[in-house]
Amino acid sequence: MTAVFSHGRLRLYLLKLLDDGPKHGYELIRLLEDRFLGLYAPSAGTIYPRLQRLEVEGLVSHTAAGGRKTYDITDAGRAELRQRAGELTALETDIAASVADLSSLAGEIRSEVRGSARDLKRELSDITRQTRRARWETPAPPPRPGSTAGPQAELLDELDQRLAAFTAEVGRLIRARQFGDTQLRTAIRLLDGALDGMRRLLR
Repeated sequence: MTAVFSHGRLRLYLLKLLDDGPKHGYELIRLLEDRFLGLYAPSAGTIYPRLQRLEVEGLVSHTAAGGRKTYDITDAGRAELRQRAGELTALETDIAASVADLSSLAGEIRSEVRGSARDLKRELSDITRQTRRARWETPAPPPRPGSTAGPQAELLDELDQRLAAFTAEVGRLIRARQFGDTQLRTAIRLLDGALDGMRRLLR
């Protein structure tokens, strides 16, 4: 859980969200995710035990319909919100600062990943160019008796096409959508591994 919600502050924020109207657990999770611009979302295992505790304390109640519980703040819950208004104001300030910090960190990670992706694309393009140059500039060895150059030329053609297609596809995927940080780091590791393999092969 993000540190801004330490020391029981999440339960206070849940009361604040429920004060705006009845909600089920999933709605509360989504509202928290929206508040943090998608950079943080509590799990159901974080939200529901706190709702149950608030209900035991008489601060919220629930109604069940269609197998889903909808929670509502009670008069006692509203009284607690009024008593802790100053703490809630401080919490809102801390949330705003936390969101700004997370957004800045996410921006730095995306910039770093984009830079790494550009470097990888550049290196893949270099390998493609080197392969083409080697194909056209390096004199072919004289064929051994009974052999032909045909199969090797076809394989070089296929390698050429695969490298060009791979480079184009990596670029298309990077431009097509915004990845999560975990996905981007995994993609970088995969590309690094593929590139290392090509370097070893072509040395």
